[in-house]
Amino acid sequence: MIGLKRGIVQLVPYTSEWKNTFQAEKECITASIGSFIQDIQHVGSTAIPGCWAKPIIDIAITVASIIKANECILPLQQLEYEYKGENGIPGRHYYVKLIEGDIHTFHIHMCQPDNPNLQNQIIFRDFLLIHPEIVQAYSQLKLELAGRYPTDRETYTESKSTFIAQVIMQAKQQ
Repeated sequence: MIGLKRGIVQLVPYTSEWKNTFQAEKECITASIGSFIQDIQHVGSTAIPGCWAKPIIDIAITVASIIKANECILPLQQLEYEYKGENGIPGRHYYVKLIEGDIHTFHIHMCQPDNPNLQNQIIFRDFLLIHPEIVQAYSQLKLELAGRYPTDRETYTESKSTFIAQVIMQAKQQ
């Protein structure tokens, strides 16, 4: 089961169903805008076995040209994605899929392959996939922050940034 009300921070234990949910959505997206896609990956905490996560599937899509990616807006809106522009990250097209008006189910992060934010998402995910002890520490931090900021997703996210930056730096040094 996926979905979380806008602004709420609620974590659930990892489930292998998230992989299947991502795969099904990937197939729909590829059928719609496949000619623009260079790569499509499951990112974020739902992609990391053992990690507690908000039950929202994050999808990273790389495209050859972020300007040409404007042609993806309408087809993705037809798949019920709401286009949010860059949403604070330069060089990104951001989409949110909602159900019942305000329950987030999927987030798409569409960038060119050289986008530093996208590269860091993948570095972080890949490093956690091979370091379960860091997954445990990250989950512990997230649970603590979720308890502290249950209705403040922005502060929750910002409060994880130092930990994430340290892991990315560690990953880049190896």
